[in-house]
Amino acid sequence: MGRPNILVVEDEPDIAEVIQYNLAREGYRVDVVGDGEIALERVVRDAPDLVLLDLMLPGLDGVELCRRLKEDPVTRAVPVIMVTAKGEESDVVLGLGVGADDYVSKPFSPRELTARVRAVLRRGALRGEAGKRERITRDGLVVDAVKHEVRVDGERATFTATEFRLLHFLAGHAGRAFTRDELLSRVIGEHATVTDRNIDVHVRMIRRKLGRYRS
Repeated sequence: MGRPNILVVEDEPDIAEVIQYNLAREGYRVDVVGDGEIALERVVRDAPDLVLLDLMLPGLDGVELCRRLKEDPVTRAVPVIMVTAKGEESDVVLGLGVGADDYVSKPFSPRELTARVRAVLRRGALRGEAGKRERITRDGLVVDAVKHEVRVDGERATFTATEFRLLHFLAGHAGRAFTRDELLSRVIGEHATVTDRNIDVHVRMIRRKLGRYRS
């Protein structure tokens, strides 16, 4: 397999340069664009392995760009990590709510950012669990790892990639309790640097989408 290709969408040249340098040093192929409309065209054309997305962009802002990517069947599966100076919980909820797979607040350390990237790209955790329990059924809840689909009382529910991994793992270990650290290491990735707030937001959004199966 070739090196993963990452599209960095950042309109501040200094920050874009730092991100590009550190990711390239880790062995990733990195492209940088500073405009939301151009980024949308680039994702459709090039199908990158991951998008690092700033919220405050000229033209099409990061929230709307992420929403369009996740609504389009062609680009829906592309993971998105939002990188932004807007770090309040409401901003995190907004970013994750439109489909972002993770959220990194500025200022950040290059080490933290590369850990987040590595974690999102590591799909082995989901595949490993899926090999054991590909389709999990709990009353009217169905979690299908082959189709990457969740159905609640027969209706399809939309989950981000991170939400799906968390739900699949927890549904496959019903009745067991896990600490945040255990969830982060076994589902997100053992080298990821993810805050308690982020994992709490993911879990809260999963429970909201499950309706009567939330407990």
